[in-house]
Amino acid sequence: MGFFSLTQKVAMDLGTANTIITVDDKIVVNEPSVVALDRNTKKMIAVGSKAKMMHEKTNDNIITSRPLNNGVIADFDACEKMIRGLIAMVKTGHHLFSQSLQMVIGVPSGSTEVELRAVRDSAEHAGGRDVYLIYEPMAAAIGVGLDVEAPEGNMVVDIGGGSTEIAVISLGGIVSNNSIRVAGDDFTNEIQNYMSRQHNVKVSERMAERIKINVGSALTELDNEPEPYLVNGPNRISSLPMEIAVNYKEIAHCIDSTIAKIEDAVMSALGNTPPELYADIVKNGIWLTGGGALLRGLDKRLTEKIQIPFHVAEDPLLSVAKGTGIALKNVHNFSFLMR
Repeated sequence: MGFFSLTQKVAMDLGTANTIITVDDKIVVNEPSVVALDRNTKKMIAVGSKAKMMHEKTNDNIITSRPLNNGVIADFDACEKMIRGLIAMVKTGHHLFSQSLQMVIGVPSGSTEVELRAVRDSAEHAGGRDVYLIYEPMAAAIGVGLDVEAPEGNMVVDIGGGSTEIAVISLGGIVSNNSIRVAGDDFTNEIQNYMSRQHNVKVSERMAERIKINVGSALTELDNEPEPYLVNGPNRISSLPMEIAVNYKEIAHCIDSTIAKIEDAVMSALGNTPPELYADIVKNGIWLTGGGALLRGLDKRLTEKIQIPFHVAEDPLLSVAKGTGIALKNVHNFSFLMR
């Protein structure tokens, strides 16, 4: 019976934008990585989607925080509270949580020792007893269904909220990798700046995110064109209300330079790849995962630029989470997990 279970096994994709927790191969928590705190007592008021609803709408007594920035912990205390709050959301039927958690957590492949320690410490303070870390591109590759321990080269580009992780994987290890702090949040920032500069309208971070989702594109010509998205906001100078119809071609132009940085990072990782593995990648193609993979036309643009086929994972937002869940079941078999 679950009551006598001494250890609860939890896999976590701790992302800049969203945190996903899986238990027994089931996604039990999929929430924004946001926590709301009382400004005076620092006590947690809300976490996840409830906290995100408060974001940019708070009064002087409440602060909302995104504890992760560029894929790494920026606010240790807020991150610990967020992890605790998200773990508390986990519903395990008749099982009862003990304080003993075995956890596998996805981390950026470019993390420093200090950053890895911060993730591990946050997890341990939130109740983790056995904490394993796995690099996100490795987890994404497992989640896509690739045999990461085979003597064959596979390449994964995981575009998250705060970082883009690029890795060539063979024989259970990362042969060549490139981790850059350029990803979905940069697209959002570019859209905010563009709306202010081009249309003279102030938009919030959340509105810029909605623009990205509705009309975001990597190409100025799409086969299936999305409808223009209506944006409401105050005039930057007069503060009078404005309504602007934004189309995907505008967004493609405004985020072009950010996508170019990701292209350069992919080329750099390929340049450091041994020839035999490079040949495997040309044959197998490159896998796109993470929320950024959902950007319209991105796979086509990268394929045309790099001349290697790019494939979007079946469910790119969940690839890392699925991979960490599989790694959790194989903690004693996967030698690439870090303790």
